Amino acid sequence: MNPAPRPHLFGMLAGLFLATGLLFSSALATSAWLKIRNSQLITVKGSARKNITSDLAIWRGAFTVEASTLLDAQRRLRADAAKVEQFLTAQSVTNFSFTPITIEELTATISNTNNTYIRKETAGYRLTQSVRVETGDVTQIARLDSGCVRLVEEGVLFTAQSPEFIYTKAGEAKIEMLAEAAKDARTRAEQIASQGGRALAQMHDADMGVIQITPPYSGQTSWEGMNDTSSLNKTITAVVTATFALK
Repeated sequence: MNPAPRPHLFGMLAGLFLATGLLFSSALATSAWLKIRNSQLITVKGSARKNITSDLAIWRGAFTVEASTLLDAQRRLRADAAKVEQFLTAQSVTNFSFTPITIEELTATISNTNNTYIRKETAGYRLTQSVRVETGDVTQIARLDSGCVRLVEEGVLFTAQSPEFIYTKAGEAKIEMLAEAAKDARTRAEQIASQGGRALAQMHDADMGVIQITPPYSGQTSWEGMNDTSSLNKTITAVVTATFALK
């Protein structure tokens, strides 16, 4: 029977591995310290984030009628347009507009008893009109979305698109966020430089990254930048890559 390993042997091995790890970490820290010590420039990334709420909403919908004659279809569309206007007015919406009407001719294929094609004839007309609402009362859009079912109950073939939520002060916010990101970059650079016994001088160069406007808690990013319009509340993120001289 082989003798059991001695407990003190495991202790020696564990101590050896720990000492090796400490030496490796110390070597890395020393290497980083020497790089900072001998460098004249340091480059870091800074970021800033801010939660914002949209201040403009756009809501679109469309309604369609079909009839055997163009005149009848026009009459029906006018009646539905009046119902849509009454619905919007009842919701205290004043800033809305109707788009021009689109007309589609419906055709039917005429064939003989042998199912042989003979000709196509006009079977009717389909008319569609869209409505667009733009409002600074972003909560109003939620009422429109939930309330447009009433139009369907009144016989209007109405479909609504997903609303767009826009933050109109994005331009001002971008300038503010880039400035905050630059401050963050300087703070990070100062912390790193101090580890090597150095201090920061002036900013040597700065690269302003793209602005990301995303839904809250979203990890989505894009090389061209994002400008989310799907969510009422958003997060704006700015990144700056800055290079500082060391002294």
